[in-house]
Amino acid sequence: MTEEAPHLSLNLYLRNSGYHEAGWKISSADPAAPLDPRYYVDLARTAERGVLDSVFLPDSPGLVMFRAAHLPSTGLDPVQLLSAIAPATTHIGLVATVSTAYTQPWETARRLATLDFLSHGRAGWNMVTTAEPEVAANFGSLPHPPHARRYERAHEYVDVVLKLFDGWSDTAAVMSRTAGIWADTTQVTPPRHHGQYFDVEGPLPLPRSPQGRPYLTQAGASPAGMELAARYADAVFTPQRDIPSAAAFRSRLREMATRRGRAADHIKVLPGLPFLLASTDAEAKALHAELENASSDEFRWRNTAHLAGLDHTTVDPDAPLPDHILGAPPLTSFGASIYQLARQAPAPFREVARRLSALPGALDFIGTPEGLADLITDWWQAGASDGFTLMPNLLPDQVDIFVDHVVPILQGRGIGRREYRGTTLREHTGLPRPTH
Repeated sequence: MTEEAPHLSLNLYLRNSGYHEAGWKISSADPAAPLDPRYYVDLARTAERGVLDSVFLPDSPGLVMFRAAHLPSTGLDPVQLLSAIAPATTHIGLVATVSTAYTQPWETARRLATLDFLSHGRAGWNMVTTAEPEVAANFGSLPHPPHARRYERAHEYVDVVLKLFDGWSDTAAVMSRTAGIWADTTQVTPPRHHGQYFDVEGPLPLPRSPQGRPYLTQAGASPAGMELAARYADAVFTPQRDIPSAAAFRSRLREMATRRGRAADHIKVLPGLPFLLASTDAEAKALHAELENASSDEFRWRNTAHLAGLDHTTVDPDAPLPDHILGAPPLTSFGASIYQLARQAPAPFREVARRLSALPGALDFIGTPEGLADLITDWWQAGASDGFTLMPNLLPDQVDIFVDHVVPILQGRGIGRREYRGTTLREHTGLPRPTH
């Protein structure tokens, strides 16, 4: 791999018909399209045409009933879906969300290593602890573990997965017909892990995967999430509203990583960037107004409560959030932003929710491709990010607009990559193959 100047890392978040809750109502795609793998194949191919690093599929292992009434319920298994995308693409990274709270590490390691083989080294794992308490009953795991315990379990879980990824040395698969030996089992190390949450004895039944181990990501900005990221993550997806706070977050996270013996530039900070593009600012604002007019007021406030970690049935939408909620530690990283907004302009919770049409605590760009390219350039030059997690508010058309009109501007400025380096996701992002 030849050395080259650093470029933006761009990760494309794919959810249904767009990040905005009403995207499916005005999208050019059929409302059933997100249930068809070919829909995601087309989006991934477009992202690959724009030389983006990766596509990212969110996931939660359950269904929140009030959300199902207003959002497409298209929760296809992300690892299986990306396995269908893998043979239809050649370079784009494929990042799947898998919960550490409601799966087992041996199974997850095998599924992700399989995806890495199927994609020839392009697999990624978004490590999440699953915040939704409704999920627990799906797995006979009542009650839902508290925040601190979920992260405690996550650390042990990822430790086990890494032991499994690294269980085979790079030279263990001898495959010698002459010697009649397929694997040198002296180079296969079983994890023999016996911890607080997991007992995992045996290694994976397949050699070390093409990247050595899949690319690891983490989403969020809570102190516990940052600890997990600093120890393990190659990239972090985080809500950040402005350059000063984002630069401080990036500096703090890199410092935490270096204290754990990691290189500071081996962890990428990719803030979430919801966007809506048109040829003029007025057209973009009109498109946003169309999305907002198609939204449900009832859904908006219930979903905002859900994002804050609150039970919406206990919230009065026509009154301000009470002091005992606003004075307590937020239950989610999104909750901190929602509480801050509620404190800044006290109003009925329904009104607070109306102000949140995008990722709480994050950017929300509405305008022209040139304007978005300027925003991305400003953040990059200020050291506030290593790139972005792109969150189109409307799919599929907004991805085409980004690739056809924003990417060329970034390439012309020398910060957008013109071609992929190597073939694996780690090579695209300039990260070395992990040593055994």
